[in-house]
Amino acid sequence: MCMTGEPAQIGSLYDNCYSDAAAGYPDADYTPAVSPSGRYANMTAALASLSRPILFQICDWGVDFPSAWAPALGNTWRITNDIIPAYRTVPRILNQAAPQTDFAGPGHWLDLDMLEVGNNVFTVPEEQTHFSLWAILKSPLVIGAALKDTYTSIAAASLATLMNEDVIGYNQDSLGVAASFRRRWTEDGYEVWAGPLSGNRTVVALINLDDTARELTLNFPDVGVQKVATVKDIWNNITSTNVLTSYTAPVEAHGTLLLEFIGTTTAGSYSSNDSKTSGQTTTFNKVYGSTTSNNYTATIHFASAMEASSTVDINNNPYTLPAGSSVLTAALSLSATNNNTITITSPTTPLSLTLTPPNSTFYPSTPFSLIGTSTFTSCSGLCAPVGSKIGYLSPTGSASLNITSPSTSIQGAKLAQIYFCNNDIADSTSWTDGTNTRNMTISVNGEVTRIETPLSGRSSELFSVGDGWFDTGVFKVLLEGWKEGGNVVEVGNVYGSEGIVSYGADFVGMGVFW
Repeated sequence: MCMTGEPAQIGSLYDNCYSDAAAGYPDADYTPAVSPSGRYANMTAALASLSRPILFQICDWGVDFPSAWAPALGNTWRITNDIIPAYRTVPRILNQAAPQTDFAGPGHWLDLDMLEVGNNVFTVPEEQTHFSLWAILKSPLVIGAALKDTYTSIAAASLATLMNEDVIGYNQDSLGVAASFRRRWTEDGYEVWAGPLSGNRTVVALINLDDTARELTLNFPDVGVQKVATVKDIWNNITSTNVLTSYTAPVEAHGTLLLEFIGTTTAGSYSSNDSKTSGQTTTFNKVYGSTTSNNYTATIHFASAMEASSTVDINNNPYTLPAGSSVLTAALSLSATNNNTITITSPTTPLSLTLTPPNSTFYPSTPFSLIGTSTFTSCSGLCAPVGSKIGYLSPTGSASLNITSPSTSIQGAKLAQIYFCNNDIADSTSWTDGTNTRNMTISVNGEVTRIETPLSGRSSELFSVGDGWFDTGVFKVLLEGWKEGGNVVEVGNVYGSEGIVSYGADFVGMGVFW
């Protein structure tokens, strides 16, 4: 409820801020004629005139994209339609939160709606996922279950979830920064969210999207980290020390691997403590490569400079370390894996190794050739960074481009960034099968990879240019099939005919890390 009159009229003129009527329920079609922000501003002014602190929680169900205006007016704001007593509501809400988490901060946070923990509608791992993600995104943790009443008592496992002090601590952390969506492995069925905590700590959530329990691996560089002094595995109740590059653990169906990192090094940084030395040969194992490429740059710092120039072998390739220098920079080849090996043979001991991955080459949608029902759309200067996009990607509509790899490139899996637009918000469908996602397929020389994109919209779907459909998101994906020379790339949604959202996300362009 919110006020429609002047502050002096508090208590007499309230109605639902979503309705155009003087009283009654929200418009059934979710289309108010004017933004409700002005009415909430009236309430903000009224509350500011009082002499006591008040938590002001705003709710327009996310339709007018309150993340753009609510932080200046209230403490929390609902970003989606209501949660429902079915687990599919959790990924649906997270897919809507994905483009909005950077609007949150100390004193103002996204409201993902109340908790279903304890209502006997989720499994225990699902409740842990629900509670974990609401906590690290800094949503209000509003218990929606009866802890104990005449008819029921909350299950012990559910109560233990709600009482987990670590998870509550992440929610209440003094830094107040929400975790953000980092990567989704659509075909492998998991995704990663992460964010900073006070005390130079990091919290990471890896969600098992599959219906089966399995072991999953978090590659630390996917959240900007190479080594962790202490890893706290919250739901498995395990603490590990000095963990390099990756962490593997069992995760239940729809469960979450929730980790706290204490003491980290930056992705790509390796010290002598991460290596083994035998004679003049030093070996670094568990070296992470984000893309298969000859174009990594290795920077090696040695213990001392040599009086004369010397030869340093890196993976059996000779390089010259100039006289008087203790730093060597060299090109390096790595595969897209977390288990590369780098061997350095030199007369002086390496102290550290820093790896810099290759830059990407961007390919806009404009030179792609349309096939079937796909169409070009101008975006009035939006759809960054191109200004236009290709839409109506479907089983009968796609777009293709012949891409010639750089002369230094090698065949193999390449990391790509897909620039997309998706504002297919699940309003009325949130009660049924709405997901807030759209799919896209990218084929490289006939090898097809499917991605499921979250929302990208960061504008009002009612009053902005393009209604949020001109806002670009970026989705990282490893694409197989690349070869040296010419490559045929086709974007579409070939699986739409199999029931996975007939129309794909709109395509703005792609960056390839050669």
